[in-house]
Amino acid sequence: MQKTLIVVAGVLCREGKLLIGQRLSGDRHGLKWEFPGGKVEPGETPKEALARELREELDVECVIGRELARYEHVTKGRGPLLLLFLQVDRCEGVPKAEAFEEIRWEESGSLLDYDFLDGDLDFVRRLSRGTIRPNPTN
Repeated sequence: MQKTLIVVAGVLCREGKLLIGQRLSGDRHGLKWEFPGGKVEPGETPKEALARELREELDVECVIGRELARYEHVTKGRGPLLLLFLQVDRCEGVPKAEAFEEIRWEESGSLLDYDFLDGDLDFVRRLSRGTIRPNPTN
């Protein structure tokens, strides 16, 4: 049995729009859209991991807030993923696409127009229905 991998994703919200990133074309699942984040490394808390990932992927320093959603996602040929979507309460700096083809600020109602990673789809659907409402990021 494969060990569950914990993956964190940051939800940055400004002026009613959410930050999403498009994976680099040469990456696994290239050109798919996602919320920025990544794997929790040994010895890190999910909040520490997300702050590190946002620093690496967007060149910003962030304060991580509450958990908005969590669920397990299973993909054929891979171990299970535990996906944690965390509110970003505060962010210093302007996000840059350091590890993405591009980043965009998008309204939650338009997220379903993007080709998101399968693991993010449940969260995207909840956002678009309004059952999850993130707070603005300062």
